[in-house]
Formats: sequence, structure tokens, C-alpha cells
Amino acid sequence: MRIQKNFSHMLAAAVVPLTMAAVPLSSWASEAFDEGEIFFELNNTDGDLGIHARIDGDAWKKINISDPDGKNMLNIKVKSILKQQGLTEIFFESAEPPFESDDPEEVTLTPEEFFVRFPEGDYKITGMTLEGDTLSNETRVSHVMPAPPEAMVNGMTAAEDCDAALPVVGAGDPVTIHWNTVTHSHPDLGTSGVLVDVVNYEVVVEIDETPFKTSTILPPSATSFEVPEEILALSDEIKFEVLVREASYNQTAIESCFCVGACPE
Repeated sequence: MRIQKNFSHMLAAAVVPLTMAAVPLSSWASEAFDEGEIFFELNNTDGDLGIHARIDGDAWKKINISDPDGKNMLNIKVKSILKQQGLTEIFFESAEPPFESDDPEEVTLTPEEFFVRFPEGDYKITGMTLEGDTLSNETRVSHVMPAPPEAMVNGMTAAEDCDAALPVVGAGDPVTIHWNTVTHSHPDLGTSGVLVDVVNYEVVVEIDETPFKTSTILPPSATSFEVPEEILALSDEIKFEVLVREASYNQTAIESCFCVGACPE
């Protein structure tokens, strides 16, 4: 009996430290970022592709992104006083080499090369909070790019780019930019010929060589945008962009310009 009693005491003594040591393991549990998206943007007018990411969550001191093969493609670690403060949100946009160029010294990247570089699959975003907890998200990256919207300005076909002959609207006239409803993926690159689930459109209006730039996000049912009068009064040449974004966050944009009253010489 005495042996059993002593053994019980020894077992209890051994269990206590194990139990106490197990408590901090709960802090190792992985939590998700509030937002963690990786996606592509196509400028159909200029002919280039880029990879973007938007990450938001609790204050963190380091972050990592790995591709579907598990290879690290981004590591960020804050240091010094910034490490004490932490970061909560980050957005990045990669360089966007053109698909082709007349300059033999300019770096180019064809759509095929781009999609080989960034394959479809699950990309993992991990981070560490200021308290040492793990943050983790997986985001599915797709090669489905929305087809480019076809735009019109007051019923006139939009110019292919801002260097082409531009449509002219009357000074003081209201100006409405129209576009078709996008229902399919891009016909020439990525995964073509499939239906897309458009989540929104975005219209950007800017004045070249000035800091003025504004953007408006519109629902998937939208097919037009009226340019505010105060913007039309700022310049005789207005630049705009219509961007369509689908469920994977991949987005395709077209750029064009129009003139107010007359085009500048």
C-alpha cells in the first residue's frame, strides 16, 4: 500500500509540470489575417501584367509569402523601433514589364512567361504577431483574367490609347463613360473562354501631369459612369481607366482619354 501511495505522489508530481508546460502551446495556434489576397492585374491597353497582394490583420513583426511549391517569394521583417510598433496592413504591386518593346534593351515578359513564373495554385501567407502568435492564410491564385471592357464616351468609341485620335465632347456638356457587361475571361491570355463572376467595376479619372486622380468602385450591374462637372473643368484632356475585377480578385483594365471642347495641340 505504501509503495502504491508513493508511486501515486510521484506520478502526480510528474504530471503537474507537463500540464504547466502545455499551457503556452495554445498561443501557437494559427489565426488568420483579416485579409490576405494575392492576385494579378492586366493593363490591356499597355500590354503588361503584374502580381499584387493585399494583407491586413493584427499587428505583426514579420511576414512571408510562399508559392504553391512551398518556395519563399517574399520575406519582410520589421526591425528596431518599427518592430516595437508593428505593421497591420501592407499592399504591394510588382513591376510590370511590357509584353513586347521596340527597344531591344528593355526587359519584356510575355503573358506565357508571366503565368509560368506565377503558377496557379494555393499561395500561403504567414506572419508573426508582436506577441509571437502565428497568422496564416491560403489564397487560391487563378490564371482566369476578365476580358477587357469595351468603353464608349458619350456614345463615341473610346480611343485605343491616349496617343490615338481622341473623341471630343462639347465644353459644358455632361460626359458619360459606358462599357459592356463583362461575362467571360480574356480571349487571348490566361485561361480563356470561361465564364467569370464579376464582383465590381472601378473607374479611375485623372489629369496627366497633375496630382489629380480619383477612383470610384461600382457594383457588377453597373455599365456607366458620369464624370463630375468639376473634373471636366480642370483640363481639356481627361484620362480614364475602366477596370473589371472578378471573384479571384484578378482584374483587367483599359485606359483611354477624351478631349473637352477641343484637343490640345
